[in-house]
Amino acid sequence: MNGTVARWLRSGGPLLGLLVTWTLFAATAGGPFLSWANHELMLLQTAVVGIAAIGATWIIVGGGIDLSVGSTIAVATMVGAHVLRSGASWPLAALATIAAGAMVGFVIGALVVGALARTAIVGVAVALLLWSTAALPWLPRLALAISAGAVVWRATRRLPWSLPLSPFIVTLGLWGALRGLAKGLGENQPIYFNQPQHAARNESYARLMLPGETLLPIGVWVLLGCCVLAAFALRATVFGRHVRALGSNREAARLSGIDIGRTELSVFVVGGVCAGIAAVLQLSYLSMGDPTTAQGYELKAIAAAVIGGASLAGGEGSIYGTLLGAFIMTVVDNGCTKLGLDNWVQEVATGAIIVGAVALDRWRQRSR
Repeated sequence: MNGTVARWLRSGGPLLGLLVTWTLFAATAGGPFLSWANHELMLLQTAVVGIAAIGATWIIVGGGIDLSVGSTIAVATMVGAHVLRSGASWPLAALATIAAGAMVGFVIGALVVGALARTAIVGVAVALLLWSTAALPWLPRLALAISAGAVVWRATRRLPWSLPLSPFIVTLGLWGALRGLAKGLGENQPIYFNQPQHAARNESYARLMLPGETLLPIGVWVLLGCCVLAAFALRATVFGRHVRALGSNREAARLSGIDIGRTELSVFVVGGVCAGIAAVLQLSYLSMGDPTTAQGYELKAIAAAVIGGASLAGGEGSIYGTLLGAFIMTVVDNGCTKLGLDNWVQEVATGAIIVGAVALDRWRQRSR
């Protein structure tokens, strides 16, 4: 009987939690919470956290952790804002933003798998290139930096020194370093780009007109697309099975012939790409690059993944459950605001949810 209850909670618990949370705030907050405009706002807010949480789910399933998601989003939005302010189009800015997130994920993965020396050499080469090309626009500089980094990385592949680091320590250090880098990119100021020529394009990225005169946020469709793609890849591809095997039993995965280093590095790149996509939506939503944006998103992303069924021990996770977990976090934040509760109450509620999510994960492990 206990096993049946545990299986039911793993599969249907996130949906039940979302329904209970939504019903509670619908009954207490009433009209302001139930309005379509408010639900549209919640969907937009969930899109950013949800996509970041998808990447966090992949990393957790692979046996890792990423505490730098919020800082990665901040850096990527600053890069995208720089590109937009230089006069580039939205598609190019979006590509640069996602590339910045992927680069951060690659650096994290490289440090985790032990390529500290190679990462340092690539970092120095990229920094020198960026310094020497300061007169160029941001987009060519970013393209040159990525190209040079790839060349140097390839050229140093035979370096013998390997020093694997804990994902917790690496991402904890980058949590502060990346936030500082985001502030440095804007000289401690936001980067504004929403000039008249960008206003219409910004609006088109923020919303989408569908048949039937229904106005819906395009970010929601991006979230759903990422969710479907990530769920399929995690369940039905060789790479997804390798990630699950890595998180379940690292030594058994190695003995089975799985390239542990490459798989672990790729998982963090996936997380960085998801953070970059979330940064594109955040950039469109804010209409500026803000170095202080996405603070605390790393905890929300991890909590959403754990609420949705991901195990902090690795090897298990559900993308659809993560999506429901992200909605729960947003509903709690929004519901507290509609009830007029102070910000400290929201922070206490968020902290309680995170602790509860970890306790739920421990209970699920014991129930097996």
